[in-house]
Amino acid sequence: MQAENIGGYIRQLREQAEMPLRKLAALLDIDQSTLSKLERGERPVSRQMLPIVAKTFNVDEKELVIRFMSKKVAYQLADEKYAKDILIAAEKEIKYIIKKNGKN
Repeated sequence: MQAENIGGYIRQLREQAEMPLRKLAALLDIDQSTLSKLERGERPVSRQMLPIVAKTFNVDEKELVIRFMSKKVAYQLADEKYAKDILIAAEKEIKYIIKKNGKN
């Protein structure tokens, strides 16, 4: 995934597949102008769109979700003085929540 943002990556996938904007917009249940803005990074991509994008273009959903969430977290913490410490604490918290909820 070489694109700078997730929207740009979606555009790259769509163009490589020679899929018209209107077709992907229909699959995502959004209008063409919204998809265009997503691809240009003018509007945020929704997490719920990722499984559809992965299936449509036969890409690894896990990789797509990791890219999406890591960018989201990175931008959230970019200006934080203690960003690395926050990430370490968050990892511990996630492990605790997963254990508490009995999920793997």
